[in-house]
Amino acid sequence: MTLTTVEAGAYLHHIHLHSPDPDGLAQFYSDTMDMPVLERDGDVIICRGSRRRVLISKGPAKKLAHCAFACRDAIGLRRIHERALQEGLDPRTFSTPLLGPGAFVVRDPDGNQVVFGLAKAGDEIKGGINGPIQHLTLASQDIGAIERFYAGMLGFAVSDRVLSDDGEVMTCFMRSNHEHHTLACFLHRDRSGIDHHSYEAGDFTTIRDWCDRFADREIKLMWGPGRHAPGNNIFIFIVDPDGNWIEVSAELEVVYDRPVREWPHVERTLNMWGDGLMRA
Repeated sequence: MTLTTVEAGAYLHHIHLHSPDPDGLAQFYSDTMDMPVLERDGDVIICRGSRRRVLISKGPAKKLAHCAFACRDAIGLRRIHERALQEGLDPRTFSTPLLGPGAFVVRDPDGNQVVFGLAKAGDEIKGGINGPIQHLTLASQDIGAIERFYAGMLGFAVSDRVLSDDGEVMTCFMRSNHEHHTLACFLHRDRSGIDHHSYEAGDFTTIRDWCDRFADREIKLMWGPGRHAPGNNIFIFIVDPDGNWIEVSAELEVVYDRPVREWPHVERTLNMWGDGLMRA
């Protein structure tokens, strides 16, 4: 299988969330997640921080308008586009103020819009606490279809799967570069959409700094600090006003060449500072 997207060095550039209260949610991301720059593009609010961007517009909570991956160069972008055409995915031109010309969009089996493009030069926000946006985890009732789309059709690589006792895939972790996962999917029996998205702090000291920031705002940690088995990353989770889970993690595994690993699904995992519920 050709790992077209991995070869293109694609990385998660931004996500676009729907919200019944876009202004309120934008204020949360601006303050809590240190994205101090708020801009408007029509009905869309753009929250910008250092190497992290979230777009927000009117719509139902916990629904993804789109996610966007930026490629290393134009050659990689063209190759993903060619593969999408070959797979019959009907790639269409996509316009966004956050990516340059040539961006395109396809839809996955759950209807999520997935955009590929090139990052604009010179629009980086400097300063602030470290935490580039790093991965998105989808909720789906059909993980197999999601894996076939992203890995089979777009050329992501599968890093790990979590299996139930009877062999059903509960979680699939996929990468579009050498980070353990830039996209994952959790099995949800009753809905599809977004499960959570994550920011990469880099080290445990910065995880501590994020915890202090959340504490200053009286925001409760929903899970963590702890360490995941797949990916081996340290993590904390909070939840935004719409119920979207937000992860801040560090020390995520870098994968170059190894077989896909399979992990048992468990109901509980041990936090670094006590017990915490495992959500997958």
